[in-house]
Amino acid sequence: MLLTLTTTHRPATDLGYLLVKHPDKVHSFDMPTGTAYVLYPEVGEDRCTAALMLDVDPRLLRAQRDAFELSQYVNDRPYAASSLLASALAKVFRTALRGASKDRPELAATPIPLEVRVPVLRGTVDLVTRLFAPLGWAVSATAIPFEPEIGGDSRYVDLSLTGELRVADALNHLYVLLPVLDDGKHYWVAPDEIEKLLRSGEGWLAGHPEKVLIARRYLAHRKSLTTTALQLLDADQPVTEEEAELPVARRAPLAEQRRDAVLAAVTEVGAARVLDLGCGGGALLTALVKDRNLTEIVGADVATRSLEQAARRLRLDRLPERQKDRIRLIQTALTYRDDRLCGFDAAVLMEVIEHVDLPRLPALEAAVFGHAKPGAVIVTTPNVEYNVHYEGLTGMRHSDHRFEWTRAEFAEWAARTAEAYGYTVTIRGVGESHEETGAPTQLALFKAVSA
Repeated sequence: MLLTLTTTHRPATDLGYLLVKHPDKVHSFDMPTGTAYVLYPEVGEDRCTAALMLDVDPRLLRAQRDAFELSQYVNDRPYAASSLLASALAKVFRTALRGASKDRPELAATPIPLEVRVPVLRGTVDLVTRLFAPLGWAVSATAIPFEPEIGGDSRYVDLSLTGELRVADALNHLYVLLPVLDDGKHYWVAPDEIEKLLRSGEGWLAGHPEKVLIARRYLAHRKSLTTTALQLLDADQPVTEEEAELPVARRAPLAEQRRDAVLAAVTEVGAARVLDLGCGGGALLTALVKDRNLTEIVGADVATRSLEQAARRLRLDRLPERQKDRIRLIQTALTYRDDRLCGFDAAVLMEVIEHVDLPRLPALEAAVFGHAKPGAVIVTTPNVEYNVHYEGLTGMRHSDHRFEWTRAEFAEWAARTAEAYGYTVTIRGVGESHEETGAPTQLALFKAVSA
């Protein structure tokens, strides 16, 4: 899928400074579903165009939530602009979205002539016009026809926008409205999406004539989230923090709370050498590296692509030798014994065990607790009882989860595993705890019993 941004401001090459992407280079970024590229097909003093291209790997796309199973293989996700492209835009142009520019701060705050093109976008000409025209854009949208033998128009449009706006405003309009037009998101919409919507919609969303439709679609038609967002946007009818559920909207995302709980546990056991088992793309590793008390950090995963993403995320190729010596990435399966994992102070299994088939879980226990036998093991996993608080969620929280346990089931597994392999264990909740269902995440801290 493709998005282009063009300016005729002179010198037009200043667009590279505003986007923080050099026009003479092709920039690539790993995304969960493929690779995003930024390149400049047109560079000149009078006109400059930056292109964001997202190359989606169909193998990495998760199954769509449709009853028709073929839809996970045959769909428009690799081609039509959607929340996938919005996520890429947020990652690639993070600084530009904030309106920041170290080299051209005055220009970043100034409206300049801009042209935006999205060749394939789900929506109608009428809806595209209703969404973008109130924001100062001149809208040119053409319905994309079916093949002649079929006849008629498809549900996609070829969109062109022209106007004089700040680059940051243009990008924020696109970040919000691309998934609104697609009317679907590729990830679970949690309460922290309200904060994203308000931040990206600052200065324009509150006065938009279609703000109700925008909020409803951006928040995946979740009524409670939409109501809260609209209350916060309505300056004429201010609400109290309690009424607007501001504590929920401003609370740190659960992933961040989970990471912090794991880091606190690592500190609690006084670990210096740590394993991140099932490290994925390196989200926890980047936090562990910042802890100067850790002398050795090893990330292990079965997927080579995940390890490659982790290496890029950690910028291993740019780290000084002293820093490189602290961290290693290894490929291994956690259900098999691996001598390279032995002798560590602590091992972390953060949101890992639920991705293992239950018949294979004893093999993981034997490999980690029995063979590697670190001084401490930190395990986090979802609390299935809490799922009732996720509006619209049916089934498990992730399509790749093989199981999700109640608090009693997790406690029983933890106690049995601790006894079998010579550990003590304590269990605690992570995230906001509900009186009846507990916290969304449950954490077990295993400590090896001294000989």
